[in-house]
Amino acid sequence: MVVVGAGIAGVACANELTRAGVPVEVRERARLTGGRMASESFDGRPADLGAAYLTVDDPDFAEVVDGWRAAGLIRPWTDTLIAYGPEGQREVAGPMRWAAPRGLRSLVEHLARDLTVVHDRVVMTVEPGPRVDGRACEAAVLAMPGPQAALLLDPALAAATRAVAAQRWSSALAAVLRFPARRWTDFRGAFVNDHPLLRLVCDDGDRRGDVAPVLVAHTTPEFAAAHLLQPTTAGPAIEEAVRDLLGLPEPAELVHVHRWTYATPTDGGDGTYHLDDDGIGVAGDAFGRPRVQSAWRSGRDLGRALAARLLADRG
Repeated sequence: MVVVGAGIAGVACANELTRAGVPVEVRERARLTGGRMASESFDGRPADLGAAYLTVDDPDFAEVVDGWRAAGLIRPWTDTLIAYGPEGQREVAGPMRWAAPRGLRSLVEHLARDLTVVHDRVVMTVEPGPRVDGRACEAAVLAMPGPQAALLLDPALAAATRAVAAQRWSSALAAVLRFPARRWTDFRGAFVNDHPLLRLVCDDGDRRGDVAPVLVAHTTPEFAAAHLLQPTTAGPAIEEAVRDLLGLPEPAELVHVHRWTYATPTDGGDGTYHLDDDGIGVAGDAFGRPRVQSAWRSGRDLGRALAARLLADRG
């Protein structure tokens, strides 16, 4: 069978199928595994561009996190962030946020280490049968944002088409800013409320643990929507907004601006996944809170359900 998408949902799904003895191939259009847990290397140093961190309150996911921690891939970062708003700034306590020194992508790559993942593989069509790009398979999983899945699905696959059409997503830009030196007081990360441009700013040096003078800023959906065609042109405005927010006099080097057309689900489906009688599954964090944990659990649950069905069909 085929899993389309090598983010954490697709990888979690493929792992469950593999453990059950179901042969599976993961196809990923990008050159790397990770999906929205994306990190890129700039001058030899990784920076997280997608998810900013992860939190844990599911016992099963906690076991996965324990495995990452034992492998030296993840560390507890902070349970307190700053919130900026019209009334000023305040500390916000919450759950422990976990960060990855080598980037969150490394966590997905670790989960996928025993899987067959084909990169740079663009899937064009998923048709009844099911058939993926004209080739028959036992089942197919689409582990990606609903609007992207909708482009692949044959309209005859009515149940899956309805499932992905129910999803709503917002956009974001993520900008990597490198400063000459660390001129800000420790803040780890900051939620920015009621701002026309900024939504979240993270101290990537603190998050990574190397104290590099690097900040990663995430924009509001409204600002991103106006710059999706040419995201780089938004860089100067993001840099200026970050310096204004933190009172930084020195300009930063704009290292990279990443476009997320489908950054965060705002409305999804019921349950933790979709699986229909046509053998088409859909997984991701749109079936729950927009969290890394939700995406993992969606893929895990779908993988288990598919494995049980396929093994029962084989008798």
